[in-house]
Amino acid sequence: MDSARRPILFVSLPESGLANPLLVLAEELSRRNVPDLWFATDEPRRGDVKKTGVGSPVEFASTGEVVTELSAVTWDDAVYREVTQSSRFKAHRAVVRHSYKPGRHEEKFHKLAAVVDEVKPALMVIDCISAFAIELAISRKIPFVLSVPFVPSNVLTAFVPFTKGYTPRGFPVPHTGLPYPMTLPQRMSNALFKWRNLAMFLTPEMSKVVAEENRRRKAHGIGKLSLMTRIDRADLVLCNSIAELDYPFDIPEKIRLVGAMVPPLPEASQDDDVSRWLDEQSSVIYAGFGTITRLTQEQVDAMVEVTRRLEGRHQVLWKLPSEQQHMLPPKESLPANLRVESWVPSQLDVLAHPNVKVFFTHGGGNGFNEGVYFGKPLVVRPLWVDCYDQAARGRDFGISLTLDRPRDMDVDDVIDKLTRVLETPSFRENAERLGALQRAAGGRETAAELVLGHPALA
Repeated sequence: MDSARRPILFVSLPESGLANPLLVLAEELSRRNVPDLWFATDEPRRGDVKKTGVGSPVEFASTGEVVTELSAVTWDDAVYREVTQSSRFKAHRAVVRHSYKPGRHEEKFHKLAAVVDEVKPALMVIDCISAFAIELAISRKIPFVLSVPFVPSNVLTAFVPFTKGYTPRGFPVPHTGLPYPMTLPQRMSNALFKWRNLAMFLTPEMSKVVAEENRRRKAHGIGKLSLMTRIDRADLVLCNSIAELDYPFDIPEKIRLVGAMVPPLPEASQDDDVSRWLDEQSSVIYAGFGTITRLTQEQVDAMVEVTRRLEGRHQVLWKLPSEQQHMLPPKESLPANLRVESWVPSQLDVLAHPNVKVFFTHGGGNGFNEGVYFGKPLVVRPLWVDCYDQAARGRDFGISLTLDRPRDMDVDDVIDKLTRVLETPSFRENAERLGALQRAAGGRETAAELVLGHPALA
């Protein structure tokens, strides 16, 4: 490698929740005309990577087509139902079983290795779920920065007993949706979750998978790794949240809480139809349930009825994927206060609009932090795993309410939660206070300074 070159290689799985914060960071470095920027991800994000080159170019490096087992968006309906079931542990176990596939990780490892051979990065910036990229960085002794789109305890809490963690004993295990502190029954449930996790890996089926994973890693000279290895071996961890949105604990110094990764706004022209419509309203509920959510006919019907009951008081802007819109009633029978869009030019522009008063969301890491960033209180319909954790924190910090029966989308429950959040000033006040802290954390600008200050780029 030319001694003057210091390539930075971003690596992410294609999911919006993982890739989007890194795309914002890559764009910020491009805006500063930082040379030798590369972004490795799956083919469907090629166009998104190219768009980040607003100053210096950001080169796309392909890790191939999407691997179904590693991408929740591509899971079939049976798997989707399993990973979004009401039992927190069974849903968590289903996610592990469907995504913990050593052979498929090995495919990505080799594709990324070819990229690394070409780019010869001085530094890698990796989303925290891309284990294959972390393994490659460790095996090649390449310094790496970890990107975390969740609250910090999500990656600092042990999932099984007797293993290393950075949070206090008795802290809620990720994906349990439990509060902190807990009642005695909740503490028992939390401990049981850890023990059931351990038991899951001791079954004959999972033992074979673990043995295969250990053989694979040994072949790359890595050895056994734990979930905390990604933290311990990272030079720096960029967390897209703030301490005030997590339960209190001592956060390691290498974890830098930079807040939500938001690009310069507006992202889209303010002369588009959605923006003009928002300008004309006085109170809008924005409903967006992420890229993974697949609503049923009953849930779509419930959402339409919720909107109908809000007519005369609030407008509803509902981002509903085009492939699910066939479940809507005929256009002429939709409530007059409902606007359905399959795509909005920018969700961030919508959340930033002053006439949007509440965000009805699935509670994923990006949406949760972005909603707070713009000072919007939330109503949360948790979808799976980490969504329950964000929902618990939002409720406890007074910025959101959670549906009692998220899977049912009970109309009375939704109306109750939306009305309480809209009409109780403390929800907005708390969201605005935490939003100010989010913005003060610096987001993309702070993250860019931290990356550029890494010794590998000196």
